Amino acid sequence: MESVIDIRGLGLAFERDGKRAEVLRGLDLSVARGSFVAIVGASGVGKSTLLRVLIGLAEASAGSVRVSPRGAERQPVALVFQDARLLPWRRVVDNVAFGLEGSGLSRAERRAKARAALAIVGLADFAERWPHQLSGGQRQRVSLARALAVEPEVLLMDEPFSALDAITREGLQDELTRIWAKTGKTILFVTHDLEEATYLADRVVVLAGAPGRAVADHIVEAPRPRSRGDARDEALHASVRHHLGGEELRDGAGV
Repeated sequence: MESVIDIRGLGLAFERDGKRAEVLRGLDLSVARGSFVAIVGASGVGKSTLLRVLIGLAEASAGSVRVSPRGAERQPVALVFQDARLLPWRRVVDNVAFGLEGSGLSRAERRAKARAALAIVGLADFAERWPHQLSGGQRQRVSLARALAVEPEVLLMDEPFSALDAITREGLQDELTRIWAKTGKTILFVTHDLEEATYLADRVVVLAGAPGRAVADHIVEAPRPRSRGDARDEALHASVRHHLGGEELRDGAGV
């Protein structure tokens, strides 16, 4: 299949207190267009740093990173953070439209795109509300709508559900699966929740070590629609933990 992300020999290091700190080294990763890939690993291994490189918020020290959108007019990537980061002085629709400012579209056109994105995440009726009037799960849906509004080729997600309660988190996982099937977006989803990774993704890439690197790449065999706690995932979970080499990784609702 055609790759939309192609990373070769990625390294990233920075200076801290006069010393060189290396975060990633020799990381290779290809992601097929339209696929759903989860990146798992312990805290501090470089998962979020990888996303920051892909969106241009951090510069690689070595190697190459290529993101290939279908057309020059398409936004290559958009990032959904762990917290919604909504602007409290803007209504929901204007928060979603924020990423379209500077696009050359009129305010009416930006708001129309924002409303369409809100409809995708099931919040069409909440467009004129203020962020403080929303639940945590609804705010995170707005954050997802904001990313979808710019029509990215690749949706990067940095532990977007980790701060939510279990019921809300499971509901948003199902919603994300529906949106992925509907839009055909390529999704790269960072998590340290192994159960979440195998429920959502069709492929799980394991980052481990210091500096971090890809140490394993697993295909999730369970067919869709999926059930949580599928017994077929047990062998995959065991393999991931083996490759982590004792590094701590959260499983399910654990810490």
